[in-house]
Amino acid sequence: MVSEEIYKELSIKNEKKIVLLVIDGVGDLPVDGKTALEDAVTPSLDKLCQNSITGLTYPVSMGITPGSGPAHLSIFGYDPLKYNIGRGVLEALGIDFKLGKKDIAARSNFATIDENGVITDRRASRIPTEKNQEICEFLSSRIKSIEDVEVIIRSGKEHRFVVVFRGDDLSDGVKDTDPQQVGLKPRVSASLDSRGEKTARIVNTFVETASSLLKDYTPANFVLLRGISKYPDIPSMEELFKLTPAAIATYPMYKGLARLVGMEILETGSSITSEFDSLKKNWHAFDFFYIHIKKTDSYGEDGNFEKKVSVIEEVDKNIPQILDLEPDCFVVTGDHSTPCKMKAHSWHPNPFLLNSPFGRKDSAVSFTELECAKGILGKFAAINAMTLMLAHTLKLKKYGA
Repeated sequence: MVSEEIYKELSIKNEKKIVLLVIDGVGDLPVDGKTALEDAVTPSLDKLCQNSITGLTYPVSMGITPGSGPAHLSIFGYDPLKYNIGRGVLEALGIDFKLGKKDIAARSNFATIDENGVITDRRASRIPTEKNQEICEFLSSRIKSIEDVEVIIRSGKEHRFVVVFRGDDLSDGVKDTDPQQVGLKPRVSASLDSRGEKTARIVNTFVETASSLLKDYTPANFVLLRGISKYPDIPSMEELFKLTPAAIATYPMYKGLARLVGMEILETGSSITSEFDSLKKNWHAFDFFYIHIKKTDSYGEDGNFEKKVSVIEEVDKNIPQILDLEPDCFVVTGDHSTPCKMKAHSWHPNPFLLNSPFGRKDSAVSFTELECAKGILGKFAAINAMTLMLAHTLKLKKYGA
């Protein structure tokens, strides 16, 4: 792994452009003999694959199931073990909330529990964002503070929202309340060290109060908190790689990740086509573009194989728009795998494709897990993806004499 100091020493600025297309959770396991990528009709990706170098990436390490935060940071060139960024911070940044140094942010879900207090749906049937906004306004009007701590509630997308606790003597050394599994009761937050006792108490009071107020709001009759965290100290992509980066994403979490590493967030609609339109509109202003496709992951978590396939096919139809811009380096990959039969993130490696005039063509003939496994890149740590993108755009000087 290349150190940050080496990146700072070797990276150079030039006019070449990089496009990183992340199809979230695209990796899969076979359903009736085929993965979603194998079942999808993808002539554009397959043709691109035949003129690219390919492989499979591990976001963190073999056998480790990553969250979206570490999985993306790794692709962006950051050590996911060094920068274990809490999801609360990412969600807050994603909705453009200005976090202070004392603030504690939590990624929060509206969820459904039954009469026995057991979680039956962690995502409250993915309630409409408009309903989310209504509930957040309702909670905000009734929970303004707990003890001497200000409570700030902000709506996200669908079932997601952000809660920020602002006050003195708060710590992110506390446990989440979300067990991240249905069929279990919510967890009670607890301190991981002596500094977190007050924060754990505040968190538990918030969950108890909010859920009491929501008892008649089924399916959104409970709240789950995770990724309870403070703003980290992390260098920007401009500092490390001499890039002028931009992000095109529709979900707050991924905007937050991009903003954390210094990307400018570009305006886009909610559709896949609008994301590619935003790329074309802003093509001359930046030299690194991160495009995020969310619904492959959502449908994977829902176990909806057919819908996951349809999103992949929609992405494929838009690939020519990127190629028409003639990027100097074009990468297509996933941040992690989300197999439909597991309905969750998994440890399985992700297909990876890199197209560049300086790449050596390999034997892969289609953008699938098995074909990419034949590629000359083999199986490698995702953190090396950034080094490869910089190298294939001649943005790295020679190392040593």
